[in-house]
Amino acid sequence: MIFATSQRLGVGLLSRQMRFPALENLPFFQGLRGDDLSLLAPFFRTLRFRAGALIFDQGDAAEFFYLLVRGEVVIRYKPEDGPAITVARVRPGGVFGWSAAMGNPVYTSAAVCESDSEALQIRGEALRSLCDSHPQAGKIIRERLAAIVAERRRSRQQVARLLGNHSHV
Repeated sequence: MIFATSQRLGVGLLSRQMRFPALENLPFFQGLRGDDLSLLAPFFRTLRFRAGALIFDQGDAAEFFYLLVRGEVVIRYKPEDGPAITVARVRPGGVFGWSAAMGNPVYTSAAVCESDSEALQIRGEALRSLCDSHPQAGKIIRERLAAIVAERRRSRQQVARLLGNHSHV
């Protein structure tokens, strides 16, 4: 297995034919029909990252959505007037890169590996297209994405309020 040595691209790509955990075992996809999962599977590829790897940075073009299989990824938001803040920790079974899945042009936060990690990656455009062409599965996926987006925004707002209150002390 080859890992890239670049901190920015600390990724070791495996072929699409490489076996990865069944999508139905990932919480994000539970409840989807087998034929919907069969349609999704070919669009995923397995990636491995070294601890400390920057998967994407805040402001990068939002191209990919990720499902974490192994390891831990931290989501960091950098306000204009302060240091980066950890707003979420993604553990196996969790997802990140929702900006790509929602069709946003850029990522709103950075994703950094806390430990050696493995994730499934799908192009956001492919996921949105599959959701449009398969409305029943699309409804489930979009509802789960909406819940993730709401939770991440709440986390970021709570941190911003804490920092705002602290700065007046």
